[in-house]
Amino acid sequence: MMAGKSAVQLSPGVTTAVSSPTAGAPRQYAVDTPSGVFRRWTWQRRYGAKLAVSDFFVVGTAVTLAQLLRFGETLDPPGYLRYYVPTFSVLFALAWLIALSAFHTRSQRVIGTGVEEYRRVVTASFYTFGAIAMVTLLVNVDIARGYLAVALPVGTVGLLLSRWAWHVGIERHRSSGECQTAVLAFGEREAVTDLLVEMTRHPADGFRVVGIGVPGYGPPRGEHLEINGQRIPIIGDEADMLGAIRTCDADTVAIAGTECFGVRGIRRLIWDLEPMGVDLVVSTGVLDVALSRLAMRPIAGLPLLQIEKPQYRGAKRFEKRAFDALFALTVLTVAAPVMLAIALAVKLTSRGPVFYSAERIGIDGQPFAMLKFRTMVRDADKQLDLLIAQNESDGGVLFKMKNDPRITQVGRFLRRFSLDELPQFINVLRRDMSVVGPRPPLRREVEAYDCEVLRRLLVKPGITGLWQVSGRSDLSWTDAVRLDLSYVDNWSMVGDLLIVVKTLKAVLARSGAY
Repeated sequence: MMAGKSAVQLSPGVTTAVSSPTAGAPRQYAVDTPSGVFRRWTWQRRYGAKLAVSDFFVVGTAVTLAQLLRFGETLDPPGYLRYYVPTFSVLFALAWLIALSAFHTRSQRVIGTGVEEYRRVVTASFYTFGAIAMVTLLVNVDIARGYLAVALPVGTVGLLLSRWAWHVGIERHRSSGECQTAVLAFGEREAVTDLLVEMTRHPADGFRVVGIGVPGYGPPRGEHLEINGQRIPIIGDEADMLGAIRTCDADTVAIAGTECFGVRGIRRLIWDLEPMGVDLVVSTGVLDVALSRLAMRPIAGLPLLQIEKPQYRGAKRFEKRAFDALFALTVLTVAAPVMLAIALAVKLTSRGPVFYSAERIGIDGQPFAMLKFRTMVRDADKQLDLLIAQNESDGGVLFKMKNDPRITQVGRFLRRFSLDELPQFINVLRRDMSVVGPRPPLRREVEAYDCEVLRRLLVKPGITGLWQVSGRSDLSWTDAVRLDLSYVDNWSMVGDLLIVVKTLKAVLARSGAY
């Protein structure tokens, strides 16, 4: 370390050297940015260019395949079609690529976001095909019908698969510290801590917090906040926001509270950030609210955020019930041979019944008998009091024990792949449970709930849910409650389908199951 300087650790790999203040001399900073973290404009442009090339090949392949299937094995149609078809194919592909760009499928805001990116790709594709279908119908062109029948499914699925592959790749890079956006977070300590806990918890989202600004803090004093194992420096306040941005080399400023700025102050900050190429994001201060429930309502030029009420009744509930019945019938029909084999294995390897029926609390606090294949020795519930001292839960009302001696050898295998839960689809048909929902609680758990946690009982418990795809038994009580409450407030059919897909992945990976 150079004489007269002290080191302030920004985050792993980033060090700021702070000169000791002397009379009349301004404080100096020198920032060393790790080579693994690319400047945002560099990696995002590179990534966007790769997506453009990928889209070009997928669209070209879809159009070529459509032409082959429409006219046979030759790409050289006879007669007048020899000139018409290639021209149509080129214009067709060009219109599709233009739509993908016009719908901002490669925008910086959606790069690597997953669902929003896929939604824009599908929307752009369907708008393109709708426009082409209308035009060809008006001019009575027969050729487009065969194209649409092949190119729409092939091209759309191909685009989604390619975007998914790129998404997996960028998540891998982000988890290793690359392709991230450097963020300066600003706000009161409590508000900024809540924001940063969420940012640092999900590195695959691409945010790397490099500094914190606190209102009225003054010059840097070498102080840090410890958040999820990361030491993040407090490097200034609102009086020198631009200097703080240069100090930590931030790409984005995240505001966790606008009180110290005011409406005009935020507008001036936007103007100041514009020539620097730095983005500004403002936290709503609302946690675990789905985007589908948020809407901007400008009043006299002042943007207000409206939060829609959660939907528990009406058409959405009927839609969910129809999905539950269809899905449960399908699973029970397909899995019938497997369930028969499991029943024989349970019966022949240990004494006791095949099924385990346990009381659980369902929607509106109504008790029901939840079915599972028996995975423990007979009278396992009576042994619980002897094992309660070995509870590995983190202070909640759950009982968790990784090496529970009551579990049989067959039961351990069934639990590893969640096969013991197959009979719960019978509960779904009985309307006691849903395919997706909060974890079904015990009566003693519900008796310990406070008013907030009781919201879990506003919907039916599920065979799977956010808790199942986010760690299962590895989750703490606090995290399990947070995920369940988030589901209760924000559930949707699209979200349920995504959870079902992620459940299959979690089961095959055997993550958090014991």
